Amino acid sequence: MRKLDRKLLRDLARMKGQAFAIGLVIAAGVATFVMSMCSYKSLDWSKEYFYREFRFADVFAETRRSPDAIVPRIAEISGVAAVETRLIYDVLLDVPEMKEPATARLISVPQSGESSLNRLYVSRGRMMEPDRTGEVVISEIFADAHGFVAGDSVRAIINGKSQVLKIVGMALSPEYVMQVQPGSILPDNKRFGIFWINERDLEAAFDMDGAFNSVALKLAYGNNREQVIDDLDRLLEPYGSVGGYGRDEQLSHQYLSDELTQLRGMAIMAPVIFLSVAAFLLNIVISRIIAQQREQIAALKAFGYTNMEVGMHYLTLVLVISLGGTTLGTLFGLWMALGMTKMYGEFYKFPVLKFQFDALAIGSSFLMTTAVAVFGTWFAVRQAIRLPPAEAMRPEPPPSYQPTLLERFLPRRLMPPELRMVVRNVSRKPIKASLSVIGIAMAVSVMVLGNFSIDAMDYMMDFQFRKAQRQDLTVTFVEPATASVIYEMSELDGVLHSETMRSIATKIHYQNRSRRIGIVGLEPNPQLYRLLDKRERVVKVPEFGIMLSTKLAELLVVELGDLVTIEVLEDKRPTVTVEVTALVEEYTGLNAYMNKSQMHKMLKESSVASGAFLKVDSNLIDEVFHELELRPGIAGVTIKNAMLDSFRDTIAENILVMRSFIIFFAAVIAIGVVYNSARISLSERSRDLATMRVVGFTKQEVSIVLLGEIMLFTLAAIPLGCLFGYGLAGVMAAGLDTDNYRIPLIISNSTYGLAALVIMVATFLSGMVVQRRINGLDLVGVLKTRE
Repeated sequence: MRKLDRKLLRDLARMKGQAFAIGLVIAAGVATFVMSMCSYKSLDWSKEYFYREFRFADVFAETRRSPDAIVPRIAEISGVAAVETRLIYDVLLDVPEMKEPATARLISVPQSGESSLNRLYVSRGRMMEPDRTGEVVISEIFADAHGFVAGDSVRAIINGKSQVLKIVGMALSPEYVMQVQPGSILPDNKRFGIFWINERDLEAAFDMDGAFNSVALKLAYGNNREQVIDDLDRLLEPYGSVGGYGRDEQLSHQYLSDELTQLRGMAIMAPVIFLSVAAFLLNIVISRIIAQQREQIAALKAFGYTNMEVGMHYLTLVLVISLGGTTLGTLFGLWMALGMTKMYGEFYKFPVLKFQFDALAIGSSFLMTTAVAVFGTWFAVRQAIRLPPAEAMRPEPPPSYQPTLLERFLPRRLMPPELRMVVRNVSRKPIKASLSVIGIAMAVSVMVLGNFSIDAMDYMMDFQFRKAQRQDLTVTFVEPATASVIYEMSELDGVLHSETMRSIATKIHYQNRSRRIGIVGLEPNPQLYRLLDKRERVVKVPEFGIMLSTKLAELLVVELGDLVTIEVLEDKRPTVTVEVTALVEEYTGLNAYMNKSQMHKMLKESSVASGAFLKVDSNLIDEVFHELELRPGIAGVTIKNAMLDSFRDTIAENILVMRSFIIFFAAVIAIGVVYNSARISLSERSRDLATMRVVGFTKQEVSIVLLGEIMLFTLAAIPLGCLFGYGLAGVMAAGLDTDNYRIPLIISNSTYGLAALVIMVATFLSGMVVQRRINGLDLVGVLKTRE
């Protein structure tokens, strides 16, 4: 073994605590990067495999009733490779163990039992047999939520008639990887399920023989999707189509794409934070080692070692720490990715969701940490290379101390000697002090950032589903209901208050921008479905004009007073121009609202409703459910509280796990920065501290000189870290801003308090370790002069 190698091992042994702390910081960044990239690859591979092997469609369209005779014309559209027509209806279910009704989406399957697009993967049981009626295959996630097995039965209200459906199998579909009920933003696995049923059964139930109401297209590679959609719309417009849309507007695919985008963002943000802190720590440690080993460097050069050999010696020391941390982080990241992949299996349903080892990401992590380590310490190593032997033989000149500005203003009795030493040492090394404060502040910011998503979700749920939407039930009708139907519903026993709404499919245009959205017509002064602004103030529904959500206005680049064109995609399809009269704040979906009376005039129709919002007496809610089940015109019932509870139950455990990781990573950064700062200060000032002990200072007073400085850094870092965390949360909120949901920039005081507490505890633990070293100082050894 070379002499420099033995010196390297001895240096590592002396600084093992510091090296381990820095290695943990590197490991935390690498673990997050590897976890994100491997999870991304696993999810993306599973998605692509499912979409490809089971022929997920590229374009979708719904109509009222289109004849099968038009299918050849659809197939002739330039760029269309395959066409699949089907029947889709939403019906109410009477599930035995549930008091409230559930909603099932019935999707027809051809008599052959095999669809050409959006094929099914039967995970349990079998497909329906062509000659048997009443058999269904249900979505696996709905079956698991209720414990259904093949052979069980469930009763459904199909076109006003009660029918028993026999479950013969459970399946997965690329169209419903994430199962969310249309019109909802949250999954509810117990109250919404997908049922595939024989095409002949649905045709007979809804009198749709020789017709379809939904079509899916597979496009040939390289074709213009927008042109295909335009041609499809022209063909289906006479049959009540509300316009075709691409895969990017398909709800399940949107959720999946948003999750993949979030993983990519995490793979960038987290390593930047952790590796920046690691580079800072490495620079400080190597700079102090080189300063302490000036005489050794001079001796090495005097004995013939070249500048390159000396420089490589210190770079190798850095690389050993970096590679050790990267290896640990890679292993931990792979373990986390395995857990993340398993967690995704609860949300996203694929035939195969297996962990994918991302060799490129792991290789990139080693290159990335090596580059950061070399860059972070290069200037310090260059000092060792350039240091002439004669100059290195001389010890560094002692620092010049003088009273600080604080000492001049405060009376001496308020500043004991130990405190003056702390203040003077910080003032003569402002750069080192600033870097230490920034390093600890980064740990605080990681804690704030990690818990921000929980605060934002809680606020979003409270704002959207408590303060704005105050109804208990949302009822949707198969066809727009007349005033008599609405009156009957409002008079049901247990219904305390009801409000109606009218929704229509439209395309809103402004200049060269457009969006395909639904407009909801509300009553003039709604109390159950209120519209709020950013300050949570109620926005009154104007008599004329249109109200846009702030996100929709942002996408259209529309301001108050602008005129937008509304192209109605239903019934008589009028096109009107209206003024934007108000903006409302919403965190889910893209929505627009109008006065319900104005909408009736625009559509030239009577006072009908697409649905109703109900406030229900909790003591009579079961009776209300039973009455709603018996009414054939009701397509679905959404129970707001049940949906929220189901969502929270699903993600509660995962949030707890992620919060534990975040606290651990933040503590790693805090301990890494605090412990290294304290150890470096102890190494630099061990002679001064020993002198203080010899002249009569107690151990506690000596500890105040060293640990008081660290505590000062921590107290200064906490507010700065909270500010950093707020900024990073803003960046994250902007990165997660999608059409489906927006993350409000809300951080609670408890999050700031938790971040401060974790950092204070980390500082205390680091101080205890350093205190033991102070107590064990060899007073005789450290007082020996080097001359």
